Amino acid sequence: MTNNRFDFIEYLSQCDRGVNSSSNIPSLKDISEENGISIAKLREQVSVARALGLIEVQPRTGIHALPYSFAPAVKQSLFFAISADRKYFNDYSDLRKSIEKSYWFDAVKKLTLEDLAFLQNLIDQAQEKLGSNPPQLPHQEHKALHMTIYGKLQNVFVVGILEAYWEAYEEVGLSQYTELSYLKSVWNYHQKIINSIGKGDYEDGYRLLLEHMDLINEIPNHVR
Repeated sequence: MTNNRFDFIEYLSQCDRGVNSSSNIPSLKDISEENGISIAKLREQVSVARALGLIEVQPRTGIHALPYSFAPAVKQSLFFAISADRKYFNDYSDLRKSIEKSYWFDAVKKLTLEDLAFLQNLIDQAQEKLGSNPPQLPHQEHKALHMTIYGKLQNVFVVGILEAYWEAYEEVGLSQYTELSYLKSVWNYHQKIINSIGKGDYEDGYRLLLEHMDLINEIPNHVR
């Protein structure tokens, strides 16, 4: 008899694994036979779990549970929203700003000397790209810089929201904005922010962060 009430995501949550660990999951055939669900219905549920980033499926090694991340679920919904109406990105951008402001002090106090060295290296790489002929867009460095600053927060939901923001930033084309004076101003602020963190002057770093966030208002409305 087919079990129409079987829920693969619930099944995953009950597997003998921690939320931050990864493990193998039985084959679809085994799950189907054990729980009385057809392979066809099971595949549908597996595809949802895969889209949410809960599992990965490899042709030879089967299904693997992944460490929990909030970003895939947010990204799925966010991309749908901004494809329907571009203004949703602006709304999400406001949310991202509020989160970075709220968690600034918690985040920067967790950074190590190695983190600061990595951040400085990102700035050096970005400045080199902007000074090249022709200039190159340092989007990956921009994303890495912000995610490194906030990456040590022990809050999977905050980190997930920020990760999804940078995916959406690319999706709407802001990563391709080429006004050189704007980009140089952004990276000059990044340098000042990292300098303040390095000196332990987190209040000044916060002030610079707020000013840096306002720079996006310099991008023409038809672009952002």
